[in-house]
Amino acid sequence: MPHAPVSWPDSLAGTPSVAVIEQAISRQRLSHSLLLSGGDLDTLTLVANAIADRLLSGLQPTDAHRFPPEQHPDCFALRPAGKMRQISADATRTLIGKVQVSGSVSLRKVAIVHECDRMNVAAANVFLKTLEEPPANTTILLLTTRPYALLPTIRSRCLNFRFPAGPASYSPDGWSAWLADYQAWLTRLTEGISDRKAVADSLMAAYGLIARFGAVLDFATDEVWKLQKAKLPAELGDDEQVAIETGIANGLRARLFIEIEQATRAFALPRLHANDAATNRALTAAIEKLEQAVGLLRLNLNESAALEEFMLSSLRLWTRR
Repeated sequence: MPHAPVSWPDSLAGTPSVAVIEQAISRQRLSHSLLLSGGDLDTLTLVANAIADRLLSGLQPTDAHRFPPEQHPDCFALRPAGKMRQISADATRTLIGKVQVSGSVSLRKVAIVHECDRMNVAAANVFLKTLEEPPANTTILLLTTRPYALLPTIRSRCLNFRFPAGPASYSPDGWSAWLADYQAWLTRLTEGISDRKAVADSLMAAYGLIARFGAVLDFATDEVWKLQKAKLPAELGDDEQVAIETGIANGLRARLFIEIEQATRAFALPRLHANDAATNRALTAAIEKLEQAVGLLRLNLNESAALEEFMLSSLRLWTRR
């Protein structure tokens, strides 16, 4: 039975970027290389699949050869592999070899490079040559949340589209309660700590939040991985699956830290409206500490250690004296 056409993400349907891409495809004038960037890899993957579906199946006289992009014999994917989540030069050469041959059932071929910023230097240089001399009837889609981590020469050879992240589709169990308890902890600090017992209680509460954060993240990673794994192509290798699972954990971790920042700002906002100078100083310093913690996470520091550094700093910054 023919596969139904792939829809654009609901949040992007009818946007100028989608309209431009749709028009270019209908006129067969789409650039051979597109850089799709944004804050959410899931949204970028949906966009890439929608483009691939239109290129590979939309040009057919009938829908008899319409396949889902993930199963289409003329759609090729390149993903990071291993715990280091790198795209190697060998894997890049394999992809290039696949797109050099004529299509099997379609008039065109599509290559989707997931998290293209994970290319190592050798892979990036190999890939650059393909962008300079693209194979005939081939469209290359580069997906990234960090476009400026790419070589400038790669960015300059692609037509760039940035897509906003879609609405969060998953809220981990226990996370809303964690944020509420975190804000309650900040409230106790701002009300003042008058004795050693209060100091000890605040410190223990901080370490309790740190432990709960790790449990929420581990549970959420397992749940999202189960859902994601069911959608992956059957031929995906173990190294690529490890990289995807690690990427899920990193993405969730980053999102949770963003929501901690948002909760901190929401806590401080009423006090800022009251022109509380102490709150203004504490908020500025706390956000700076949180940004430092996120920066350390990018260096593969354990999230518990990064959160501990932030929470202990917050204990000092918010405590009313």
